[in-house]
Amino acid sequence: MRSLIPRDTFFQDLFDFRRDFDQIFNRFLSWPSGQEESTMTVGFSPAVESFIDKEGKKFHCQVMLPGVDPKDVNLQVQGNTLTISGQRSTSRETKEADYLHREITYGSFQRSILLPEGVDKDKLNAEYRNGILDIAAPIAAAALPRKVEIKALPPAAKQASA
Repeated sequence: MRSLIPRDTFFQDLFDFRRDFDQIFNRFLSWPSGQEESTMTVGFSPAVESFIDKEGKKFHCQVMLPGVDPKDVNLQVQGNTLTISGQRSTSRETKEADYLHREITYGSFQRSILLPEGVDKDKLNAEYRNGILDIAAPIAAAALPRKVEIKALPPAAKQASA
């Protein structure tokens, strides 16, 4: 019997679960003592997606940053690690509102991504559009994945038993 859950949905649910678990774990580790309001300002962790475009010979990293001003985002490369940090702050002046539902998190964030071998770190560029930060850099052709051909050998002759 075939699975009723599409494979892509299953893996996406696993990734979502991991991201949510990481956010809960980060909130637990950075739990401030004192006011309840300060607990609502920790735990923002943007979703990240990185891939290699084989045709364009480029590395791409997309960071979901809705509600974040690009001026509040810092990019830093050290060795083979790209670090994205910044802050999403609330634009509201009313701190005494009685929220009926509140899911938007605010605060500082930091994500580190290991760059694949062959990425030209000196030509790294970033563009912010519609809440998505797109970071791209050319990658050396020698570092791109390549297909390895499998050669079929003729079957071995059966050995005669003595």
